[in-house]
Amino acid sequence: MEEKDRQEILNISHVVHAMTETAYQQHSAVRGDPTWADKQRILLADMALHLLQTALHDGELSQDHLRRNLFSILNIADQFVDGHDLKVVADGLLETKSA
Repeated sequence: MEEKDRQEILNISHVVHAMTETAYQQHSAVRGDPTWADKQRILLADMALHLLQTALHDGELSQDHLRRNLFSILNIADQFVDGHDLKVVADGLLETKSA
């Protein structure tokens, strides 16, 4: 990827990330509310943007950041994907680090 393209994507991602975090903070749902899933989808999008930023960050890909990004995404996504127990997969990412 051209450096200017990578940087442009990162710049745009920072703007979108700020918008996503604002939307999450302004969403009034709490666990158990009918709109809780909507708030969790915003959080999932926020974590996906973190993953994008980690992947395109200058220099070597940080395994720790990647592991944390994936852990968060899998934990949030678990409530949307039936029958795969993504939280167990997420926990395995952290266990690998300490092994």
